[in-house]
Parts: sequence; structure tokens; C-alpha cells
Amino acid sequence: MANQELSEQEIVRRRSMEALREMGIEPYPAAEYVVTGHAAEIKENFRDEAEEKREVSVAGRLMSRRVMGKATFIELQDSTGRIQVYVSRDELCPGEDKALYNTVVKKLLDIGDFIGVKGYVFRTQMGEITIHAQELTVLSKSLRPLPVVKMKDGKAYDAFTDPEQRYRQRYVDLVVNQGIKDIFLKRTKIFNTMREYFNEHGIMEVETPILQSIPGGASARPFITHHNALDIPLYLRIANELYLKRLIVGGFEGVYEFAKDFRNEGMDRTHNPEFTCMEIYVSYKDYKWMMSFTEKLLEKICVAVNGTDEVKIGNHTISFKAPFPRVTMTQAILDKTGFDITGKSEEELRAFCKQEGIEVDESYGKGKLIDEIFGEKCEGSYIQPTFIIDYPIEMSPLTKRHRDNPELTERFELMVNGKELANAYSELNDPIDQYERFVEQMRLADKGDDEAMIIDGDFIRALEYGMPPTSGMGIGMDRLTMLMTGQEAIQEVLLFPQMRPEKRQKSEDTEKEEAANSEEV
Repeated sequence: MANQELSEQEIVRRRSMEALREMGIEPYPAAEYVVTGHAAEIKENFRDEAEEKREVSVAGRLMSRRVMGKATFIELQDSTGRIQVYVSRDELCPGEDKALYNTVVKKLLDIGDFIGVKGYVFRTQMGEITIHAQELTVLSKSLRPLPVVKMKDGKAYDAFTDPEQRYRQRYVDLVVNQGIKDIFLKRTKIFNTMREYFNEHGIMEVETPILQSIPGGASARPFITHHNALDIPLYLRIANELYLKRLIVGGFEGVYEFAKDFRNEGMDRTHNPEFTCMEIYVSYKDYKWMMSFTEKLLEKICVAVNGTDEVKIGNHTISFKAPFPRVTMTQAILDKTGFDITGKSEEELRAFCKQEGIEVDESYGKGKLIDEIFGEKCEGSYIQPTFIIDYPIEMSPLTKRHRDNPELTERFELMVNGKELANAYSELNDPIDQYERFVEQMRLADKGDDEAMIIDGDFIRALEYGMPPTSGMGIGMDRLTMLMTGQEAIQEVLLFPQMRPEKRQKSEDTEKEEAANSEEV
């Protein structure tokens, strides 16, 4: 708090805090406050014809106050919504001492303060379900004023709508902007629905390491850290795939994990360097089974979260009604560009990229070149859920070769609203083939591809013990939440998205001190 410049309102609130203490009221009491009801539930269960008025104890933030002489109406906000509280001076203070009402309720309480109220529920003459306060307790003093929207000539002022402010101060965003909390309640519903679906199929939830000696399971640039005790570099995981496959080798028939993954790459409206991914692996299945499993899962989630198999995002209404169309990668590129990638060399692919104005790096091999063509020319056009299947082998170093065409792999990516949502394979379980694919990745790394995979010797050793036929699939949980809640920016579905360091305004005292130090030097 040193050198912090306080606004006039902040100064007033601190004085109110001290005034409460002088009255013998602790503004931050330690004792438990027993809550017996919440706003939404109280309103839902209220019955006018009830013989006895229901007594409740509620707690939350004071969000508005209308003082009318010997009576005050307060709007209280808890975790479920808002409810009106009626405070009568003579009922709150039946004795001679009216200080709790005249001084605390009317003067020392501020918008944003946490209070507890005990009383009974009734309906006012205006028809609003209200709590008639018989006791009021100060639970926590708010020393900063909340943004309060003011309306003038039909325009809103002081609304807390700036995205950067909202993401930095999510705690304020959740308090003052209606609907924000609902996004995160739906996010939890998505996770719970997935867990129920997997558990019903006998698939077990597990945990795997976040700190890894080799960043495997995806083509991405990792974050690097150092383990002091072992004196070795470690990587924040970019994926949990290789550890989950080790568990399939170990005898689990089905495993899944909701994993925090980290990729040291760009940030935009659909990417955050820290993100949540669900990966699932099931023995004795292939990618065709996984497509059916995935589309049924997403339909189930959409209905559970929104009560329908459709969701509106921007100008699009997206249907998650299974089944979804299937289009091969080769056909998708041919349909959108007229270019057939079948049998094309690296030079031919690079020439096509140059012809089409697709920027590519000299380090890119065939796989990345094809990926860039699809990303630039095709991906954004798939709005309704569509499985893009049968990827060229160069794009999929962890995927089993296609049973009908050894130049392809048994892989799909699910495209929704112009972005990849899920990625799945018939998993490569041939250790010799897997080793050769890793060697090819190292060749790309030598050319300068800093996202190429590193050879994981222990994973190869695990495969040499034998891994049954397996299908695996990963879903980006943040993008899934965006889809199911109709959001177009990933920051809207992350409670605390990554931000640049905040530039804090220096106080006048600090500036003077720095100036003096500068003159001394």
C-alpha cells in the first residue's frame, strides 16, 4: 500500500472502516457466518400462501441502497443472483440505541461491502420477493468502489466493458457484469458431462507429469525451466499423449486426463500459452470408432449445457446433432483449391504455396507445407462440425499408417466454426515405425524446425513391450467452451487469461524520489 495514491472515495471508505472499529464493529470478523438460503433458491421456493413466513440467513455484497427515512431497501448479491432486503430502523434496532441503522446502514455501509442478513421472506406491495431484516452483520468492508453503471439520456456510463480491464480484473468482471459467471458455470458443466460420459464407458481418469524431460506428444515450442536439485532442464508439457500411451502399455484399457498444457507460441483470440486439453485413449479401438464416440459426446454436451443440440456463435447457428460429415484431407484441399496433393514432392508443394501467396519457412517439410495449405485455404470454411480424415503420413508422426494406403494415416481432426476442435488417431503401436518417424522429425529439427518432435527413447522402449491396438483423441477444452457458450474469444472462457505485465502509474512520491536519486547520481 506504500506510495499508493488513494481516490476520494477510497479515502472515505477507509474512514468508514475506522469509524466501524470505533463503534466496536470489526469490519473483517473472523467468526463463521451461517448461511441458510441463497437468492435464487429463496425466490424459486417462495409461496404466498405459506402459513408461516420462512426465516433465512443470507450473505453477499451490497449492490444498491435506497434510504427512505426510517426504512432502507438494499439489493444483496450472492453466488446465485440478487435479492432485495428491507431494513426497518425500529425492527433492526428495537431499543433506544439506533446507531446500527442511523450510522452503519445509512452512512458507513458502501456498495460492494459484504453483509449478512437474518430475517423472514415476504412479498412487497410492488410484488417483489424480499427479506425483512431482523439482524444485520458487517462481514467485509470493500475499500475500492465497484464500477457502477449510470444511465443518462439513454446512455450507459462507467460500465466495466473494456476487455483488457475485464481480463486483468476478472474478480470485478464477475461481480458487476451479468452473464459472465454463467460462462464458467457452463464450463464446469462441460467438464462434468464429459467425465460422466467417459466413466459410463469404464474409462479411468488419471494424472500424468506436467514437468517432463522431453516435450513430446505434439509439434510445438515448449517452455523450459530448470530443476535445481537434479540440475537438469525440464519442460512444461506440450501434451500428455506419450504418458497416457505408456499406461495403455501397462494394462489400462482406457484412460483420460484433463491436462494443463503449455506452448511457448503466439497469443490471439483463439490461442493462450496455457490451455486445457482433454486426451483419451481406448484399447482395441480405431479412429472410426473414435469418430462415432466423439460426435455422440459433443451432442450430449451441447444438450446438457444449452438444452438443445444447437448453439449460436456470431452469425452462425451450429448443430452438434450426430453424425458429422467426413471429408479426406486430400479431397478437402482439392475441393477448395483444385490442387491434388497426392504424390506431390516437397518442391511441388512449396511451389504451390508460393503461387498462392502462402508464407512458409525453408525449414518446413511436406507435412508442414500441407498443413499450411489446409490452414490457409480450407480450415476456415468448415463451420458445421466436419471430420477431416486420412492425413498424409508426413503430417502425423504418432499415427498408424492407413490400412488401405501406406502414404496416409488413420487420423481425423474435427473442424467446427472454422477451427480445429479435436484431433484423433488410430495410434501407432509399431515401435520400429515409430522410431523411424522420430528420426524424420529430428531431420526436420536439423533444418531449423523448432516445433519438430524429439526422440523419446523411453516411449520407444514402452512400445517394444507391446501396446494393443488403440485409438486416442484430444479436445481443446477452452475452444470447446467457446463453442458451447457462443464466445468468439478464448479470453472470455478463461478465468485468468495470460496478459502482458500491467503498467502501473507511479505515485507522485515515487516520481520525486526517483528524480532525487537521479540528481544525486
